[in-house]
Parts: sequence; structure tokens; C-alpha cells
Amino acid sequence: MSGGLAAYDETVRDEVQRVRRVVCDLHAELIRWQLVVWTAGNVSQRVPGADLFVIKPSGVTYDRLTPESMVVCNLAGELVEGDHSPSSDTAAHAYVYAHMPQVGGVVHTHSTYATAWAARGEEIPCVLTMMADEFGGPVPVGPFAIIGDDSIGRGIVQTLSGSRSRAVLMAGHGPFTIGRDAEDAVKAAALVEEVARAVHIARQLGEPRTIDQDKIDTLYERYQNVYGQTTPATSP
Repeated sequence: MSGGLAAYDETVRDEVQRVRRVVCDLHAELIRWQLVVWTAGNVSQRVPGADLFVIKPSGVTYDRLTPESMVVCNLAGELVEGDHSPSSDTAAHAYVYAHMPQVGGVVHTHSTYATAWAARGEEIPCVLTMMADEFGGPVPVGPFAIIGDDSIGRGIVQTLSGSRSRAVLMAGHGPFTIGRDAEDAVKAAALVEEVARAVHIARQLGEPRTIDQDKIDTLYERYQNVYGQTTPATSP
């Protein structure tokens, strides 16, 4: 452990405590959406104002997770503060944060249908408007990589750099998703499982039709920039 959080100012330490609560609560969402079993999977979030992130501890069951049990690591994947060993996927998360500064949250699950596509080493074709909206095209496959070092992180960055997709199916492993924060990445994890399931079922009836690229672009642009609630202008 590299000196703990004592070297950081109070603002950063306060942010760490806030992010610990956020990350702990979001692990319950993985259970809620049936994206994980036992101790598999993990959520992390970058700490604003510092080269740190908070991630789930390794091998701790979901019902025993608390904000205090979340661990803090730096962008080299080194433990900065925590009473537990960090997730076995920590090096992958760290590599993503170090090389994709726009990413504020990373999620890994072993959700059944998305993992089945990863086992096949096959991208999920863009045949649904939900996919065009959320991922801007097909969900790509990343290279097979061994757990424990930054190989998985390298594969994630290599595959998603320049891609509109916020999900990647790491071959022979499972889905990883990124987002502006951890909640955004959890949303992507839930939706990639949903589209993986829907496209799998569609294939049982025949080969689904892919959406034309111009329509994908239009759908993606609308969803990313128009869909949802907007804050009304305040009166002068």
C-alpha cells in the first residue's frame, strides 16, 4: 500500500467516501438485473480530482459488501487504501482508466447471454434499434486475454478506442462495459445482456436483418443527444 489517502487533500478523501458508497450500491444492481452469480463481476468508478478509482474487493460475496469494504487503487492498479485485496480484474480497470481519460466507470459481468456470445468469439450484430441507440452499432469482440495482469485492459482499450460501443465481449471471458460514471457502465452492462438475449432468440427463428448504417447513425445521434429529460431554461 502506497501511503494510503493521507497524502491527498480533504476534498479528495471526501470524494473517495462518496464513490465508495456509489460503487457499493451499484453492485446490488448487478444482482437485481441478474448479471452475476456468487462473487463474480465487479464495478469500479474513477475518483474525481485524483488518479484513483474505487473497486470491489476480491472474493467477497455481494451480501457482505459495504462502502467500507470497497478498496481504493491508483491507476497503476496498486492498492492505496482498503482492508481487502482488490478484485482480480483491478489491473484491467486501471489500464482502462489510465488510457481512456473520458471513462469514469467500468463494469465486468458474466451475464449469461453476453458471455455466450463471448464464448463463440462473435460480435452481436446491430439488428435492433436499442443497439443502435445505446451502442451505435454492433457489440464488438475483444481478444482472449489471461486474467491477473493488464492484458484484458489492453484488449478493452484496443477494441473500444474509436468505437461508439460502450461494451466489449472479451473472447472466452465475458462482457466489459464503460461509461461516464459507474452507473452509466452498469446501464450498458444490463442492456448488452438484454440485446444478447434478444438477438440469440431471434436467431432461433432465422437470421435477423441488420440495420442500415445510415439509420444506425440517425438513431444513435437522436438517442445520445435528444432522448430523455432536458432541464427547462430558468426565467430571468
